[in-house]
Amino acid sequence: MPGDKIEIPSVELLDRHRDVINAIWTVSHGTRVEPGWHYLLDLAWIVENLGPVSGKRILDAGAGMGLAQWYLVERGAAEVISADRDSRSNLPLVMRSRYKVRGLRPEDLAPALTVFKGNVARASSMGKVIYALRGLAGLLLVALPKRFAGLVTIYNQDLTQMPEIADNSLDAIVAVSALEHNTPEGMQMVVAELMRKLKPGGKLLATLCAGRDKDWFHEASQGWCYTDSTLRRLFDLPKDTPSNYDRHDELFKSLRNCAELRDKLAKMYYQSGDNGMPWGKWDPQYQPVAVCKIKQV
Repeated sequence: MPGDKIEIPSVELLDRHRDVINAIWTVSHGTRVEPGWHYLLDLAWIVENLGPVSGKRILDAGAGMGLAQWYLVERGAAEVISADRDSRSNLPLVMRSRYKVRGLRPEDLAPALTVFKGNVARASSMGKVIYALRGLAGLLLVALPKRFAGLVTIYNQDLTQMPEIADNSLDAIVAVSALEHNTPEGMQMVVAELMRKLKPGGKLLATLCAGRDKDWFHEASQGWCYTDSTLRRLFDLPKDTPSNYDRHDELFKSLRNCAELRDKLAKMYYQSGDNGMPWGKWDPQYQPVAVCKIKQV
């Protein structure tokens, strides 16, 4: 079992966990959600450090529409609580047709019929028939039994306060490139709240962005890049917590030269300059870093 640590993931993870990568691509195709430019690496690290998930209750912190929640349910998690401050009340029918989904509170998830009606209403006059037919097919699939036994619970809530989740009730928490979008002060509050919700012995596994010698803010992706010392402070880690920041430059060079990540860059990056890879030009300005923090018994 891993202990507390700070680790810049190596691209070697992609080959070491090829089965995980292939499974993530299957989830991506099924949900129509593209992975972020380094998310395959993030997810491989999280899976390697998470261990068995069968029957567990796991929080995906800052989940959005991301792949982690769906992958964990397919892998056997009993429940994944999908928490994000942005609402997913109108969760697309494609997710609802593939997985068992509920809202933690009534307002967290609108009925599937409401989503269907909204899709048709927003469609152009030429597309209404197509949207209606697709939507009706989606509604039928939503009503059918699901292949995966696990449950995804949608929770539209700021991570600094999650009163509907009992303290000491979660087996594990994952956060895929989400926490860096908080201010440094806000992230300390988030980490404290997440640790309150973990069971003793439970793991918080978070991927963020690495800053080599100083903390800095990446404007395009609206995320902070943190040094080793800042991560220790924000996650309240002991001074002797293992870290591989001394390999920062070596690992960053390998990442920049990674053909697999470069050649599978998601289409969404080519449509905007407000993201981690503006306008789809492969030019990483930072690399992911991962933190494992275990709640003391």
